[in-house]
Amino acid sequence: MRPTVRQDIREPLPEGLGQAIRETAGDIAALVRGVPDTTVPVPGSEWTLGEAAAHLALANELMADLAAGRERPYGDGTPQSLAAANEQSLATYGERRADPLAAVITEQADAFLAAVARAAADPTACDTPLVTPLGPLTRPVLASYLLTHMLGHGYDLARAVKRPHMIDPDRVGLCMPFMLSVMPRVADAAATAGLTARYTVRLRGGTAFGVTLADGTVRVTAEPQERPDCTILIEPVAFLLVALGRRSPWPAMARGQIVAWGRKPWLAPRFPNLFTAP
Repeated sequence: MRPTVRQDIREPLPEGLGQAIRETAGDIAALVRGVPDTTVPVPGSEWTLGEAAAHLALANELMADLAAGRERPYGDGTPQSLAAANEQSLATYGERRADPLAAVITEQADAFLAAVARAAADPTACDTPLVTPLGPLTRPVLASYLLTHMLGHGYDLARAVKRPHMIDPDRVGLCMPFMLSVMPRVADAAATAGLTARYTVRLRGGTAFGVTLADGTVRVTAEPQERPDCTILIEPVAFLLVALGRRSPWPAMARGQIVAWGRKPWLAPRFPNLFTAP
């Protein structure tokens, strides 16, 4: 019996990641599908719902092409260049209707997973870095990037239509390979200049990682620091929303979703500002 793509994708990707990508795309499509007026604004954004959904459709297509090994130049990794590339792609893509965009979002997520499954036939393919808008990434980390990107914009779309978002702790955990890989690249040079600090960040009920800053260099490890200056404990959903610039850390601190301790606990409020949301 010939294996299906759904079976193939379980090996090259971390457990649950392929399913999370497919389900998140489906959740986003369910938010968008049937919306009669896609010119409604997205809270906290200059985009309308139709523009945000079109961006997701285009981004999922871009990710699928990258997973297939196709080169797709898209900015140089800086926030300014990515914003310019986003606007240029939207200007040349006129679709703003809800149902066609919902279909493209899910179709391109499936195309991404199919491309990863095909690459799995080559034992070295999943470990070979691909050129992406945020630097060289392997296919598993690119899959984590795709999920992170969809969750960020899915949250925006949920707010636009006043419905619950689809971010949960399990999905946040699957975003962490991308988040850890990209943090040094999106560090704010002005904010990190002259700062020497050792952080341990713990996601409540989940993973923990370390961040060391010294002489303008940022190093991120998948393990917590042994002797951090500051330890931050944060709810997973709050972590992702703060990291993606969707939520201020101050309300999360007020609700007890973020707590800090250590020799220099006052470093905690500074931590989110050390990075530019990817």
